[in-house]
This record gives sequence, structure tokens and C-alpha cells, in this order.
Amino acid sequence: MTALYHVIVKNRHVEGGNVAVMEFESATSTQLPKIEAGSHIDVHLPNGMIRQYSLCQDPSKQGMFRLGILNDPESRGGSLSAFNDIQDGMQIQVSEPRNLFPLVKAKHSVLIGGGIGITPLITMAYQLHHEGASFELHYCGASPERCAFVDEIKNGVLAAHSHFHFKSEGASHREFFETAIHNIDKESHIYTCGPNGFMDWVINLAETQQFPSANIHKEYFQVEVETGGDSFEVVAQQSGKIVMVNGDETILQALAREGIEIEMSCEQGVCGTCMCDVIEGEPDHRDVYFTDEEKASNEQILVCCSRSKSARLVLDI
Repeated sequence: MTALYHVIVKNRHVEGGNVAVMEFESATSTQLPKIEAGSHIDVHLPNGMIRQYSLCQDPSKQGMFRLGILNDPESRGGSLSAFNDIQDGMQIQVSEPRNLFPLVKAKHSVLIGGGIGITPLITMAYQLHHEGASFELHYCGASPERCAFVDEIKNGVLAAHSHFHFKSEGASHREFFETAIHNIDKESHIYTCGPNGFMDWVINLAETQQFPSANIHKEYFQVEVETGGDSFEVVAQQSGKIVMVNGDETILQALAREGIEIEMSCEQGVCGTCMCDVIEGEPDHRDVYFTDEEKASNEQILVCCSRSKSARLVLDI
């Protein structure tokens, strides 16, 4: 079970017009753990939802967590609550940090963030700076006025490594990288985070230029989940129940219908919270959490979005 911390909200303010920047400090005698670059935490929101947000801070500063949360107009309720309901002095619960987007030791690292996707990359940049490593940070967005953390990057220790690509200033990140990619050593590691279309373009460009797949790293905030399909049977082995998953429902929904509750959060195959072990059967993996190798092993499944290729799926639940 993931450890939870009671925290108090500090220094909440808005940057870029629509990004709530906030710090969390322990509300108890329990010290918050040290973070790793690329980590995220689960935030238990005032409206009852649980959502994941990347930590965005200098990892050398211990005893606090910092987030930058976009007031997303396409929100399913999470970011709206985070932006509107979380205020200074409020006490909430957050999880211990988890890292699905870790830094890899490399000859050179290229960090490419689009909009709010800059958040995990800022933490990576601070970590690389402290290590004296070779890296470059690219911030792509509509305008500096509509983006968070711009002044911090421009006026701090990351400035010498940073490049800004703002449309309002006539910059085109596509034109820049279509040329710059040729000058990046193939042993370099590329990290990208931002809107899905933005990341897909960066990843495709790197693959086209023959960068090894192991050197391309990405983190999704949300994805369009393919839903529906043929009905199939799920055997919940520990619970002793056999559940029919209809074509218009997820495994998670079908299990809940029969009183089997699975811990869940994003419901988009991003966070890994609803992971279950597979005993028998062949999953139809529709998540972005597992690697291709993990999907091929068929040892686990995310029941919020994935389905079954076999008529029967036996899970260790």
C-alpha cells in the first residue's frame, strides 16, 4: 500500500495565468521523503478525486514537494479542483513519490517540454546541474506570459542550459528541432513531456533519425483510451467470483459491479494504480504505463482500460 502523508499547502500562487504553483510541507512530525527527478505524487483532492502530478522542484531541497497544476479546460474534474479548491493553509493528503520517468546516466541529455509538460523536466534539469552533467532544456509554448516557471529558469542556475521556443516571439520548435536533431549525438538521451501530439512529434523525429528506442523517454499526463470490444470472462481467483465483462464496460467497472473494489486513480492507463497480476489468459493491453517488453510478458494488466484477447482471463484478485 502506498504511504500517505498529511501536508499543509504553502506559497500557492498562479503563474502564466492558469498554472497553480504550490508547495506542500508535512503537517505532522513525519518528514517528507527525498525525491528523485521524474517523480510524481498522488494528490487526494478536495472533491474526492485522486490525481497524479509531477514534482517540479530542485531535488536538493528536502522536506517539501512542489507542483505546477494547469487549470485544464478539458479536465475531468481533477485539475479544476486542484486549481480552484486547494488554497494556502489547507491540509490534504498526498502519496509518497513514485517514479515512472527516471533519469538515465548519459553522455548528454536533451529535455524537451511543451507547456505544462515542463514540470518534470525542471526537476531533471536541476538534478543534472547538481551532477555537473551535460544537458539542455527546451521550453516550448505559446508565449512567456502564458507559461509558468519562465522567470525561474531565465534567472537561475538553469539559464545557461535553457532554450525557449515561444510562438508569440516567432519561434517554431518544429523548425528548430528538424535542424538541431542532426547535431545531437545518437548516444544522447531524449526526454519529452507535454500534450500528446507534441510528444508524438518529438518521438517520431527522434526515431526517424535512428535514435535507439531505449534513449527516448516520455511521460503522458493523459491519453485517449480506446474503449469497448467483445465480451469476455474474468475470474477473480482470490475473491472466488467469475465476472462477465460486457463490451461497453471496463474490467474495473465489471468488478465493481460484483463488489470487487480495486484501487484506482487516473482511469486512463497512465498511473499504474489499478495493476493486477495475470494468472491465465492473454490481456489486450491498452495502457501507456507498461513498456513493450512488459506488455509482451502478459504478467500484469491495468484493469481501468485494458481488455482481454482470450475468452477467459484469470486475475490474482
